[in-house]
Amino acid sequence: MNERLTSLLKRYDELSLIIQDPLLVKDQNRYREAMKEHSHLSEIAELSNIVEELEKQTSETKTLVQEEKDQEMKELAREELKELENKLVSNRESLRLLLIPKDPLDEKNIIMEIRAGTGGEEAALFASDLYRMYWRFAETKGWKFEIMNSNDTELGGIKEIVFSISGNNVYENLRYESGVHRVQRVPETEASGRIHTSAVTVAVLPEADETEIDIKQEDLRIDVMRAGGPGGQCVNTTDSAVRITHLPSGITVHCQDEKSQIKNKAKAMRILRARIYEMEEAKAAAQRAEARKNQVGSGDRSQRIRTYNFPQNRLTDHRINLTLYKLDIIMQGEAAELFDTLKLSAKEELLQSSMSEAS
Repeated sequence: MNERLTSLLKRYDELSLIIQDPLLVKDQNRYREAMKEHSHLSEIAELSNIVEELEKQTSETKTLVQEEKDQEMKELAREELKELENKLVSNRESLRLLLIPKDPLDEKNIIMEIRAGTGGEEAALFASDLYRMYWRFAETKGWKFEIMNSNDTELGGIKEIVFSISGNNVYENLRYESGVHRVQRVPETEASGRIHTSAVTVAVLPEADETEIDIKQEDLRIDVMRAGGPGGQCVNTTDSAVRITHLPSGITVHCQDEKSQIKNKAKAMRILRARIYEMEEAKAAAQRAEARKNQVGSGDRSQRIRTYNFPQNRLTDHRINLTLYKLDIIMQGEAAELFDTLKLSAKEELLQSSMSEAS
């Protein structure tokens, strides 16, 4: 850890000089990258200074405890030492986590897909609730939210919805949402009051730039058709819906939410790029993790990751054995505690793995 910290602090000093160069501003891409790296390293440098100062204070206070003759002063010094040691442990751990190499995907925007699974209309209604939870959470973060395609039910549920979220570190916050979300509650349509169990699947795809995924036109089959659904002025009146099939991978994307065929095609291409990008990343990740599997970040869509028990107001994330009795609040979008705990758990696991490999 000390070697990595020394290396990063040296790089921070170099960047502090580089960003002062007036010529750098002329190259906007290099300038943005340098400022982004400098911002991240400044957090490490600041925390490193705090740890260094705490170590100094702790050492001085230890000496005071050993040498002080006055018992009252000695007791005060002991209390101060205990407080300093707790702060030192906490800040050292925070610094250790900051030293973990950042995943370049963390800063990416995402395309999220939610689909109703087993449970019929109740699953579709929960898919709608889950969509609103993510939408409200995105609002609290100041992120941009855009629906790309949706398929609603007559009772207000969602069979399938695809949407994009863009902003600061979106993928880092929501990457662990991929998988099966199980709900236990009494459906509104259930007269006898019995608890039903339904399931919804979620996929979180890092959004790829056009430069990152090269899709050849000859590899695509593009079909246009009339939009279908519960209603709407343009449904079944114009050939605005678009279905794109990527022949090499067999991935098919359908978009019909926009009135314009051109806009639907553009959205479908964004989704297609994200799905191909995810497929390529999954292959690379499987190769990197051949010797071990990151439990939190496996991203397996078939894995049951969470249970939402409404009668008990309980949410349980099965990957990290986390249980929160505040489901009502979380469903309103106040889910930062949940997502932050998942991020922290994944970082700690990655840290343990890297330490094991180093030894």
